[in-house]
Amino acid sequence: MFSNFLKKIFSVLSLYLFCTPITQAAISLPNINVSMQNASTPQEFTQGVQVLIMLTILTLAPSIIIMTTAFIRIVIVLSLTRQAIGTATLPPNQVIVGLALILTFFVMSPTLSKINETAYQPYMKNMITQQQALDNSMKPIREFMFKQVQEPELALFVKLAKLEKPKNKDDVPTYVLIPSFVLSELKTAFKIGFVIFLPFLVIDLVVASVLVSMGMMFLPPTTIAMPFKLIMFVMVDGWFLITKSLIEGFGG
Repeated sequence: MFSNFLKKIFSVLSLYLFCTPITQAAISLPNINVSMQNASTPQEFTQGVQVLIMLTILTLAPSIIIMTTAFIRIVIVLSLTRQAIGTATLPPNQVIVGLALILTFFVMSPTLSKINETAYQPYMKNMITQQQALDNSMKPIREFMFKQVQEPELALFVKLAKLEKPKNKDDVPTYVLIPSFVLSELKTAFKIGFVIFLPFLVIDLVVASVLVSMGMMFLPPTTIAMPFKLIMFVMVDGWFLITKSLIEGFGG
């Protein structure tokens, strides 16, 4: 149905663009009507609800990806690496975000495979209910977050939620686990960023000291230090080391 609608649109555009102005025949345009009607059957009502849920999920998908996956740590570390080198716009933001998404899918592939095996495929085969599929899909995500969450952050939100001390992981609600995971990822990302900044800071200090000793105090040290930073980063294969460290950091 949607493909037929697109064909009509393209045909109308083709007639409008390529036909001569002499053509006076009336062109029938498709009528687009958005309305709400009463569902006559439960199936129609269910389909409408499913479309609404899908649109809601698509709207919240970026937030879900950011808050419950490895994207937070990866994109922050890559951004701090760019700032440490001193190239404000290289690599561009699109490259940084794109690389972060690719690495995120790579890290999350085992979790996505578990969700597909335990939730999506059984639900599509009518082996489990929708609620069971949602519960089964949350288990791999919670397992991933528990591997990365740190105890102080988890204890903080358990205390703020005024909950009793959990006896096991199942006693920790998801609404407590997610903010704990986000704070843990932020802290870990900035720790990695601090380690990355140190060698570049040493280069800046050395270059600044040399320029002062030569009497070139008005020459910006960052301009002179940038080529040396790039050479050092390329010689040690910096992107390879950072990517390797990030991926191995999620293995524990």
